[in-house]
Amino acid sequence: MRRNYKLLVLVLLFAAASCSFTTKTFNDPNKDKTLIELITYVLQNGHYDAKEVNDSFSAEVYKDYLEALDPLKRYFYASDIEEFKQYETLIDDEIKNSEINFFDLTHTRLVQRMKEAEGMYHEILETPFDFSKKEVLDTDYSKRGYVNNEKEMRERWRKQLKFSAVSNFYDKKKEQEQEVKNNPEHKIKSDTELEKEARELTLNSLEEYFDFSNDLERKDWFSVYVNAIVEEFDPHTFYFAPQDKDRFDMAMSGKLEGIGARLQKKNDNVKIVEVISGGPAWRGEEVEVGDEIIKVKQEDEKEAVSVVGMRLDDAVNLIKGPKGSKVTLTLKKVDGTIKDVKITRDIVEIEETYAKAAMVEKNNRMYGVINLPKFYFDMDNYSERNAASDVKKEIIRLKKEGMDGLVLDLRNNGGGSLKTVVDIAGLFIKEGPIVQVKSKLDGQEVLKDNDPSILWDGPLVILVNELSASASEILAAAMQDYKRAIVIGSKQTYGKGTVQNVLDLNRWVRNNDLGDLGALKITTQKFYRVNGGSTQLEGVKSDVVVPDRYSFIDIGEKDQENPLPWDQIEPASYKIWEGYIDFEETLENSKVRMAQNSNIELIRENAEWIRDQRNNTLFPLNYEDYSKEMELNEEQAKKFDQISEYQSNLTYNSLPYEKELFSVDTTLAEKRERWHKSLSSDLYMEEAVNVLEDLKMNNIKKSGVANIKN
Repeated sequence: MRRNYKLLVLVLLFAAASCSFTTKTFNDPNKDKTLIELITYVLQNGHYDAKEVNDSFSAEVYKDYLEALDPLKRYFYASDIEEFKQYETLIDDEIKNSEINFFDLTHTRLVQRMKEAEGMYHEILETPFDFSKKEVLDTDYSKRGYVNNEKEMRERWRKQLKFSAVSNFYDKKKEQEQEVKNNPEHKIKSDTELEKEARELTLNSLEEYFDFSNDLERKDWFSVYVNAIVEEFDPHTFYFAPQDKDRFDMAMSGKLEGIGARLQKKNDNVKIVEVISGGPAWRGEEVEVGDEIIKVKQEDEKEAVSVVGMRLDDAVNLIKGPKGSKVTLTLKKVDGTIKDVKITRDIVEIEETYAKAAMVEKNNRMYGVINLPKFYFDMDNYSERNAASDVKKEIIRLKKEGMDGLVLDLRNNGGGSLKTVVDIAGLFIKEGPIVQVKSKLDGQEVLKDNDPSILWDGPLVILVNELSASASEILAAAMQDYKRAIVIGSKQTYGKGTVQNVLDLNRWVRNNDLGDLGALKITTQKFYRVNGGSTQLEGVKSDVVVPDRYSFIDIGEKDQENPLPWDQIEPASYKIWEGYIDFEETLENSKVRMAQNSNIELIRENAEWIRDQRNNTLFPLNYEDYSKEMELNEEQAKKFDQISEYQSNLTYNSLPYEKELFSVDTTLAEKRERWHKSLSSDLYMEEAVNVLEDLKMNNIKKSGVANIKN
């Protein structure tokens, strides 16, 4: 929605004449205060439904911010909260006055309390746990109060650490039992030895957590505070610190500029945990998983920089860089040798981001499957690779192979570019409205497909679930309203009916000497179906409803804090698709098949069991009780094993162009093999193919004679 983005910028620039920004403000060395002033101004003038910043708003920010800082209530004391409480209804005043006293106080205190906690957990884990003692831990932290003194805090940490240790102890015991079964001569360790190993595992886990936490700087914690403010407007308004904005751009485009490796910090070392297929590091064949990066040297610098002990984000900034530039990594190889590896950086495409296609044969007919993980696009250049152009290519390839029907899999697709939705929908219908949008600045607008051509006019099924959101819901809703596709999946999708724009905050600052200010993702519009209904909160209701593991878990928009309300507008003018002659009959046939499928009822029971497990917050710290509970859970879980063991009689295959790539990219071949295997055991996909087989097309020729294509 670049048009609306530009309009928003123009309106805000015009309004800036009357705002309180001054050159002095921007030259102020206190970047945090300037950021607060800038963000709140943009929100008040640009948000679709801006909230009044008052005492009530302040109280909500106060609650959510403290919960974000200390969700388990294992750092702050009741005395800290009493001290903080003076700001509960003053945050709005601080925002208006560009003050950050509340943040300064809480940040200083958090750093102090986390340092105290480090010493506390080390001391606790020096002493063996008594797993024979009858104790329980309640993990519903919302019911907890804050502790009054160090003794109570130590007890809180002791129970939390004991819970981790008893879990590790149980796993150790099970591992040993299995080893003895496999090898009767295996040396059996005593419970004392296993308990010590369990504590060491807990210690290592805490060390890694605090190693990460200690890497966080003041600016990282300030981002938490800023987001506690902006998320009061709605769940999808979000502040991106500079590094986070880079990650967001990469996620939306599926591309990055660098060496093509995923990194992880382990203690003080930066380790390579994945070499991305097709990237520069992969092509060079000198970098492998498990290598540790010791130093980084840029091509225009004489000296290499040590990254040992460096923050991971800072190390990543040194390693990544623009296409064509060179970097030399000093690696400690898996075998212990030290080696310098020179790599020419390049554009790296994250293959998991992109659409992928497969073919499946049933009763001598060929059907296509396209999985679309997100509606990706390049935020700087839409003409670059995007979801719509990729889906179009895959459909053309599938048609070349004689496709008789298409399944578009949007399960777990959280959305993305609105323009790609319109472009993809246009591949399946003649010109017409796809989605309606409404903004505070623009009013109401209908986004249309203006291309009368249809790339695919055959049977179409769309798969969705509770995690299909935003752009996925627009596409599914449009195809449902036109009766162009049959939607199979959850009772309703996620329910996100809002549109966000990402604003570069640096654009608002002249003579900026404060450094990169990051970006703000702000809700500027709501979208509506062509029938006038909103998908906000209600989502898209499937034509054929089938349960899945998320069916009874609160994960939708309605379960988030501060969602915008549902409403509706006048429908757009559109014409129902007349390509099918048995649409309703096909729906009924599918519903009957699903009702008779024994696995469906088992999936429903599994979903209810998962809900009950998630709702259980009481866990025994006594080993016998813990063991009994775990064994009971494992026994119950076995009942649902046949869900994952299910196999259809369908075999899925890659398209010819992709098979040619397998000879040089064995990683891609392995990924596709895993995907095809999962499709073969996917009863939802099997039913989608059944529906394609049932759907009969009505191709009306110029002579007026109906041609039944099935």
